[in-house]
Amino acid sequence: MANDGYNSSLCLPCVFSPKSRQYLASFAQDGRLRIWNTDSKILHQEYVPSAHLSATCTCIVWGPCRISKEGPQRKKRKSEAGHVEELADLLALGTVAGSIIIYSAVKGALHCTLDGGHNGGVNCVEWHPEDGLLYSGSDDSYIVEWDLQTSKTRCKWKADRASVTSLCVSPDGKLLLSAGQTIKMWDLKTKEVYRKFTGHSTAVTNLRFATTRPPDSNGLYFLSGAAHDRLISVWQVQKDGNDKNSVVSFTLTDDPRHIDLFTSNSKEEAVRLAVVCKDGQLHLFEHFLNGPCKKPLAPSCTVQVSGLEDNPVPVPLLTAALTADTRSLLLAYGSYLQPIMERLDVNTAERHVCLTRDVHTTLTLAMETTVSKVKTPVVNAKSKALVPGLPGHQAPVKAGLGSEKRKKGTGTKEMSIEERLGEIDLSLEKGGVKKTPSLQTDNFAVLLVQGLESKDVNILNNVFQTRKDNLIKKTVSRLPIPAVLPLVEEITKRMQGHPYTAVVMVRWLKAVLMQHTSYLSSLPDLVSQLGVLYHVIESRVKMFYKLTKLQGKLYLLMTQVVAGDRGVTDVDHKAKLVYEDASSDEDKASGDEGLPDEDSDNWEEDGDEDREEETEEDMRTESKANGDSDMEPGNESEEE
Repeated sequence: MANDGYNSSLCLPCVFSPKSRQYLASFAQDGRLRIWNTDSKILHQEYVPSAHLSATCTCIVWGPCRISKEGPQRKKRKSEAGHVEELADLLALGTVAGSIIIYSAVKGALHCTLDGGHNGGVNCVEWHPEDGLLYSGSDDSYIVEWDLQTSKTRCKWKADRASVTSLCVSPDGKLLLSAGQTIKMWDLKTKEVYRKFTGHSTAVTNLRFATTRPPDSNGLYFLSGAAHDRLISVWQVQKDGNDKNSVVSFTLTDDPRHIDLFTSNSKEEAVRLAVVCKDGQLHLFEHFLNGPCKKPLAPSCTVQVSGLEDNPVPVPLLTAALTADTRSLLLAYGSYLQPIMERLDVNTAERHVCLTRDVHTTLTLAMETTVSKVKTPVVNAKSKALVPGLPGHQAPVKAGLGSEKRKKGTGTKEMSIEERLGEIDLSLEKGGVKKTPSLQTDNFAVLLVQGLESKDVNILNNVFQTRKDNLIKKTVSRLPIPAVLPLVEEITKRMQGHPYTAVVMVRWLKAVLMQHTSYLSSLPDLVSQLGVLYHVIESRVKMFYKLTKLQGKLYLLMTQVVAGDRGVTDVDHKAKLVYEDASSDEDKASGDEGLPDEDSDNWEEDGDEDREEETEEDMRTESKANGDSDMEPGNESEEE
């Protein structure tokens, strides 16, 4: 039965090949597929998907090892024989982008890519044991049946209201288990629901058939494990359909991460079960499935790995596989980048087995074996060498700092990085101004990686003090992927300090977001990892809006004050236009003050009226001088 990788945001897929257990396939944080040889303990193959940062792998499943039923007498066609041979070594990789990558371990290359079947991330993949078919479940709540010969969708149907989190095909290839909110058993011919089971209160992460008996014999059992559930439940498929509750439970110490088992072919044969939990422990079970069991069953043996330090630290188990030998196990523990594989004979009479291993020494030996053929060439001063830790980047080979002092002294001990940084002299220019030595981008990147790994404050201060945007951008772009998150954490810690330091750190944060956005967006727990940074940014820009409004008001006020100061000047009292009347000179000469105002608007009309009044007064004066008086006409007739 093929193993299946556990799909969880906190666990990376890691699984042994079926039957022979010759290879171990694992995905690390850098998004690369690595296949290790369990016999030689060295890296066999490495594959980098085209979208390994944006479309990370969620599950790995090895293809089934098929054996021909016709026997060696029948000659097969070349195409048929090749198909069987390739299928035995194929790997199916589900991704968060909804695509499925089929990788050939024999060819060491991509076999094909299955696209267009899902609208959400693929959570689980399962092979059909005989017909070269593949089944996948996704967040879009659909199950897709793929045909590997055409690399196209053969059938698609809705399985649940929620996401499909786990799948499992029966050994005879007739039934399919799927888990969403409930566990359903499907008839693969009709694609109809055969049975329903209550399932778990949380997402089901593991489904396995425990027996190979037909479903109508009351002897078909399967087991399930769920997130945040410390029980493995065993379900029995009964004739009358009264099988909604589990019949047997196995107790665990934590959430199940990986399950491997040997199925039972009859009632007299026990089921062997190996469960790797979230806490890194391995639990072994052996039980005869023959009806319900009221009490939960405890593991017959528990295996744990720890280091050889003064205060031993548990070493997590990544995955485990059972072998044909009942006392033998195959373990993988340590790191996903460099897992340690070990075949172990376990005495199940002991309830708890603790293995003490020197993990660091084992890793060092494995790395030396891997790179044993690498030679260091002798170069001169004009040569260029690759900078350690940053593949593909070049820097000129220079003499080490303080080399002259070491030559004069008697000791030849190599100086540490801190001592080298302490001996960096600031050379004086001719004008007496200190000049900071211009370090190259590669050196900056190497120092930054070393400072993040050793958490050396002096190294980080020397790197972070630069303000050149171009240098910061190139340094961040040449960082290895595992150093991105530690850099973001260091930037977050420094942004919580003095505002002057935060101004410098903003430039580094901007460069990280511009260069490594695709990697950061692919992290499933990005919000929790950057929560502190979000809080710091929100607290610092919280008053920005109010300060902007205050700045605008102050700007208006200051503009008015400046404009007022500039507008107060001496007023020129000299008239721009003066009008003088022609009669004004005569009036001034005669001293007549009874004339109308000269400022009247109707200058011409007022002049005419004045002249008429003057004529009437002259006539009256003349009449008085001649003795005439103003009499009525009647009086004038009487005098006559």
